[in-house]
Amino acid sequence: MNKIVINIFIVIMCVILLLGFNASYTSLNIDNLAYVAAIGIDVGENNTYKVTFQFVPRSEEGKNGESGASSSTKTIANTVEAPSLNTAIDLMNSYLARKLNLSHCKVIIFSEEVAMNGISKEIYSLVNNTQSRPSANIIICKNTAEKYIKDTKPMLETLITNYYEIFPDSHKYTGYVYNATLGDFFSQLVSSTGEPFAILGGVELPGDSENTNITDNSNVGSIKSTNTSFSKTSGSENIGVAVFKEDKLVGELDADETLCLSIIQDQVYSFFIHIPNPEDIGKSIDLVIYPLGKKKVDVKIVNGSPYIIFKEQFTAKILSLSQEKEYLTQGQLDSLSEIANKYLEELMSAYLYKTSLIFGSDINDFGKYSLSNFLTTKDFEEYDWKNNYKNATFKVSLNTKVQTGFKITEIKK
Repeated sequence: MNKIVINIFIVIMCVILLLGFNASYTSLNIDNLAYVAAIGIDVGENNTYKVTFQFVPRSEEGKNGESGASSSTKTIANTVEAPSLNTAIDLMNSYLARKLNLSHCKVIIFSEEVAMNGISKEIYSLVNNTQSRPSANIIICKNTAEKYIKDTKPMLETLITNYYEIFPDSHKYTGYVYNATLGDFFSQLVSSTGEPFAILGGVELPGDSENTNITDNSNVGSIKSTNTSFSKTSGSENIGVAVFKEDKLVGELDADETLCLSIIQDQVYSFFIHIPNPEDIGKSIDLVIYPLGKKKVDVKIVNGSPYIIFKEQFTAKILSLSQEKEYLTQGQLDSLSEIANKYLEELMSAYLYKTSLIFGSDINDFGKYSLSNFLTTKDFEEYDWKNNYKNATFKVSLNTKVQTGFKITEIKK
């Protein structure tokens, strides 16, 4: 009996010692790692890449009481030139006293020049790296990736990593930015039904003043998109989507077009529109729109070309109204509903034809809805959906209802 007790005691002590050694070893390993917050890839000289790695010093991560502006500048960005991303990682490992670790990398930024030449090699390298996060965002920047990283100085976030993690979530309530990730990009890259896309970053807002007006002069039927005011809070603005055909950049979407993509992909909870007031010429109305999640997509092949029907329902609420009445009549609400619906239908139609006629890129992934038109997978592959998407025609059928319950109180002078 004593022998059994002694043996059990010895086993327990061995386990404790092993666990303690493993914990010390792990702790030692962590101290020897350099965690990458962002990777930027630019075109280098002589068929090479300039790869920028952004680090957050560990001593800064634990400090409290620092403002976002001051803390966000305390990052380290090192650039190496190499023939590939993997080689750049090895080179950076040789320069640093610590080993690079990509498990906390939030964003991968490509310059437009790199993206136009194709990025499949780099995407495959990242996907095959066991440390890479599928949730890391892919950003295509208008300037260089190195400049994007160095110019990004968020005002409200203490750590740059927090900013990288939070900003894509704004798509839920604006639709102007899409949460495009490495995992999604790779899935669409190898898909036979759709095309990949990424966040458009490093957008230079016109003017040097703190508040800059950007005017979208594109006509949407009889209704023009309204002026949108942006306040420059960081050196690199993220707004819009970069459109790809296979692994090459072919164009970009503005804020309103990105909103249309977000609606189709069920990635926006609410958004705002600004429409004319039918009861008061020259005045306008602000509406908040809520998609009801009743999207329907029907794809037919007509005379060899895709015919795509898109349906969705919305409810809307009035935010502001320049009219001296306490209540809106049902007739006025119906009129507002008709104007709002027309605005959204024409905006959506213009966006869809841009993806087909100009880009020839099915970033909406409508191809998956076309599979019922083919008896076998081979028939679908022979049809070559990605190539035929440029011939697609569309029918957009939306149903928007402006709700009552809004009371306008007159200001008594």
